[in-house]
Amino acid sequence: MQEVKASMAGSVWKIIASHGDKVEAGDDIVILESMKMEIPIAVEKPGTVSKFKVSEGDFVNEGDVIAIIE
Repeated sequence: MQEVKASMAGSVWKIIASHGDKVEAGDDIVILESMKMEIPIAVEKPGTVSKFKVSEGDFVNEGDVIAIIE
């Protein structure tokens, strides 16, 4: 199990992946918006998206878990 965490505080601008999607290392799954910049959040290891812990528009702090990859 891999927890994908926010690298900085910001709003969830767009969720790119969907529940059940297979992802490879380096694939972006979420885009955060902070200070008018778009920050892509990528997975570190391959797997399948099992759960998102955020929705578009949610605010996250640095280190908050965004998704779980199995």
